[in-house]
Amino acid sequence: MNNRIRKDFQKNRYVYLMALPVVVYYILFHYMPMYGVIISFKKFTPALGIGGSPWVGFKYFRDFFGAYYFWRLIRNTVLLSFNNLLWGFPAPIILALLMNELRSSRYKRAVQSLTYIPHFISVVVVCGLLLEFSQMGGLINDIVSRFGGERVAFFQDPAYFRLFYIGSGIWQEIGWGTIIYLAALSAIDTQIYEAATIDGAGRWKKMLHITLPSIVPTIIILFIMRMGQMLTVGHEKIILLYNPTIYETADVISTFVYRKGLLEFSWSYSTAVGLFNSVINFTLLVLTNRISRRLSETSLW
Repeated sequence: MNNRIRKDFQKNRYVYLMALPVVVYYILFHYMPMYGVIISFKKFTPALGIGGSPWVGFKYFRDFFGAYYFWRLIRNTVLLSFNNLLWGFPAPIILALLMNELRSSRYKRAVQSLTYIPHFISVVVVCGLLLEFSQMGGLINDIVSRFGGERVAFFQDPAYFRLFYIGSGIWQEIGWGTIIYLAALSAIDTQIYEAATIDGAGRWKKMLHITLPSIVPTIIILFIMRMGQMLTVGHEKIILLYNPTIYETADVISTFVYRKGLLEFSWSYSTAVGLFNSVINFTLLVLTNRISRRLSETSLW
């Protein structure tokens, strides 16, 4: 066994060398920080350190579950994640299928470039544009008023937050999300399409019976991974967009952890909330993977 491992290292030493920075990164920034999860069960104070702080058990978990804002945070997080999954997950799949049907390579490259570019725009810039365009005198209200509508302070009204958050996310990530699907589509044997053409299948039937089934395993794997982040809504974008007047729909678990941990210095409380969020995400990942393995024989493990 040892000889086999040593020979494998000697044979693939450059591959392991390339993987080394990734392994070190995950050890330093993902596995070692797990030790800090202990403070969710302690009344942590920096002067005493993690080891010296007194144990309080599940006190902070009980405080969070019994808080008046608990169900609001859960509702907002689930609704944002669900709507993002409902509209954002299929968007790159549809775009990849449409791009795969383009016959002009020049036009296809142009569409790819135009849809990729928003991914590289900073979240700060995107949020700044959203806030600027949605003002009472902004571009969006100018368009609305031109068609006879009334001007609205969009980011003062909780009803519009999810629309802007999800819509801007789709616009920014739809092109980048097509990369994996286009790679999967390029691996499909062209002879299958030729055989379908001989049998009289049109473009719609080819896409429905050849193209889409060929990328189903890729779709399932990405769906499982997305379910593992179901309750993880990026706090950076929300913090840049929200304000107390729209907490009703904009405040989620990650923003609550940010306020409690960094602004109110409730480190133990915020860690407990973050641990609860991670446990739920891990549970959803395992359940989704198990269901997928039974139904489709495609899974992460």
